[in-house]
Amino acid sequence: MFRHMLVPLDGSRLAEAVLPVAATLARALDAQVTLLHVVEPGAPPTVHGDVHLTRAGEADGYLRGVAEAMVAQGVRADVAVDQGADVAGVIARRAASLGVDLIVLCTHGRGGVRALLFGRVAEQVLARGTVPVLLMAPTAVRREQVWTVRRLLVPLDGSPMAEAALPAAAALARALVAEVALVMVVPTVATIADDRATAARLMPTAGAALLDVEAEQAVTYLQEITARLVREGVRVAASVERGEAVRVLLDRLAGPEVDLLVMATHGRSGVSAVWAGSVASRLVARASRPVLLIRIPRGDSQASLQLDLPRSG
Repeated sequence: MFRHMLVPLDGSRLAEAVLPVAATLARALDAQVTLLHVVEPGAPPTVHGDVHLTRAGEADGYLRGVAEAMVAQGVRADVAVDQGADVAGVIARRAASLGVDLIVLCTHGRGGVRALLFGRVAEQVLARGTVPVLLMAPTAVRREQVWTVRRLLVPLDGSPMAEAALPAAAALARALVAEVALVMVVPTVATIADDRATAARLMPTAGAALLDVEAEQAVTYLQEITARLVREGVRVAASVERGEAVRVLLDRLAGPEVDLLVMATHGRSGVSAVWAGSVASRLVARASRPVLLIRIPRGDSQASLQLDLPRSG
């Protein structure tokens, strides 16, 4: 699990926010780190107030300085400099050629609507690749900090797709001596937002009763998942919460007890995914903690615990 990490940097202090996270994971997992800079033709001279690395030589010197600092922290680190206008494509190709199994990226963008969601490059890397991607806001962890993980939050919805995050979460929890906090959010009649919303609001009493049943089933489901992880040597806490999923998860991430969110995703990202209601995309855009996104293998079942509420008409 995560033997080789690729860490793209653009030379800015914002992007360097990923370094404590990469260092902690690399030490815990005895993983190799490759620091990458992509020289873009016609790139602006500055990026986020820092000098932009627009020449291969200066990029190599910068990366080697960062690598030396990581080596001093007990991390195996090397560097690579590539060139290309399609930065996300270059990162994806380098990841494939190195056989990396994790990409660690800062979510800072360059402006515009997409930057309000998360950075263009981070978004495209996630959408194009199949390798897990750890995304973090530039302010989530500062370069000078030592990142520690005591609890990983793993949201589930009862589907095999969401469970795709569990192997990575379990492996990280064991390596980091951390706890996995499983959470399943069941909506209320007031917060239900899927295709059952109309029926639930037309018949609120019946809708509330069915959602209560769903919450009871969620408890049983999480107990089964918990038992499985405990047998694998993982410390686990589980809870069923009620409300709007993104809001509940963001509240958990804003608290001091969670250090990392691990969840499965289809890899859809950016504006289109937000409009489509992607929970992962909405969380990445607003999360105050690093988010590890595990790509769901294509063809997985979409079955879930969700019940059919009575239909109107």
